[in-house]
Amino acid sequence: MAESVIIIGGGASGLMAGITAARRGVRVTILEQNEKPGRKIIASGNGRCNFTNRRLEERYYHGSDRSFIRHVIDRFNAEDAIAFFREIGLIPMEERDGWMYPLSGQSSAVLDLLLMEAERLKVKIKTNEHVTSVEKSEQGFTVITESWHYEADACVVASGSPASSVHGSTGDAAKIAERFGIAVKPYRPALVPLKIEGNSTALWAGTRVAASVSVLADGKKIAEDRGEVQLTEYGISGIPVFQVSGACVSAIDEGKTAEAVLNFLPEIGKEELRSLLEARKETLHLRKKEDLLIGMLPDRLIPVLFREAQKSGRDLADVIGNFHVRIKGAASLKQAQVCSGGILTSELKESMECRSVKGLYFIGEAVDADGCCGGYNLQWAWASGHAAGTAVSDTIVR
Repeated sequence: MAESVIIIGGGASGLMAGITAARRGVRVTILEQNEKPGRKIIASGNGRCNFTNRRLEERYYHGSDRSFIRHVIDRFNAEDAIAFFREIGLIPMEERDGWMYPLSGQSSAVLDLLLMEAERLKVKIKTNEHVTSVEKSEQGFTVITESWHYEADACVVASGSPASSVHGSTGDAAKIAERFGIAVKPYRPALVPLKIEGNSTALWAGTRVAASVSVLADGKKIAEDRGEVQLTEYGISGIPVFQVSGACVSAIDEGKTAEAVLNFLPEIGKEELRSLLEARKETLHLRKKEDLLIGMLPDRLIPVLFREAQKSGRDLADVIGNFHVRIKGAASLKQAQVCSGGILTSELKESMECRSVKGLYFIGEAVDADGCCGGYNLQWAWASGHAAGTAVSDTIVR
């Protein structure tokens, strides 16, 4: 009978690693500390699960070595992921810019089909198992939980990162890595709302507006994106803010001054906007000056813009197109969708096996690899999980 592997964590990467190894003849046990596996899968994509993206380019990923990330994904790319999910019963649907979702529009479909395939392959999933330590011996590994000792020839750590409010999101992978002397970059929030200075937030809280967002570090643009921005009681949020947040957090960690520049009408040039506003002044019956922007921008945003124009002495068109806010930090790790940081990829082979500890693997969010919104982080989970599952089976199954 084939030998065994213990996988710590029953999320996206852990399930993929387990299924891949089991398909190749390995006996697999997954230890999941929650009552049910795959909670982050359920929460992903606002409950719709954007499970991959056909536009997989290196620039959409971040980490200490982007080429490492690219090489792992090249071995199990978006088309491989789509084919895998088709095989287990998912019907994919493509939306804007290559974003892929299940046809049902339900993230539960992705998890249900993964669990069905794991059950078919006789993968054991032990829930409510919190790992307290991992020990290495000549025979393999002993994984110790609060209730049992598990013996295995190989150990795959897929315990995620501290990101997300989903119960059980932890930094346990870092503790295991440090136990074996493996270098870890501190976890930082990525794909996260940003907190700003000033008192504009009370007025605009609850507003959604199509805008562009640029992040400046010591006055130099380091990231930008565009889409629906959410203006909140503490700052700014929404997908375009998430996309630039990692660069912003890194800049602040480096001691740089970080600003966000919001353009609330990015489709209109500044001179065109000036002309439009002048024309509206002449043709509209304005009860008060703020009425000038009714129908152009959300009501709660309008007084903020007029107040800034008066305070700064700039004209309204310039304020609308270049609204500067000072970033004082990111929201908490619990509000982040993913983390930056984790086990350094320099410590790993492209199989995800540790260079210094044979038979020990780290995958998914545990690793210093994070992507933009759009299915990139789940694709990393599938690719890194597939790499580890394949490598484990190549080593164990003779």
